[in-house]
Amino acid sequence: LATTLGASRFTAFRRVTLPLIAPGVAAGAVLAWARALGEFGATITFAGNFPGRTQTMPLAVYLALQNDPEAAISLSLVLLAVSIAVLAGLRDRWMTGA
Repeated sequence: LATTLGASRFTAFRRVTLPLIAPGVAAGAVLAWARALGEFGATITFAGNFPGRTQTMPLAVYLALQNDPEAAISLSLVLLAVSIAVLAGLRDRWMTGA
């Protein structure tokens, strides 16, 4: 409706869509953060942390952050790249509903 009243697509997105989705996006971000903390806590508590045997990537980032922040950033970027690749690879499957 905003575009029919003369607003550009960007203005309509910024002034109509973003305010409508902001509470949902904020709630999703908080829930994702809480879940990530819970998973990390369970991993560090129950899975153990024997390097080369039971160490997971989040634990490797955690330990590297204490001694070598550059390595921790590198490991984090690897995790981010893998996550994006998986999401991009599965995007078509989710969009088609197959």
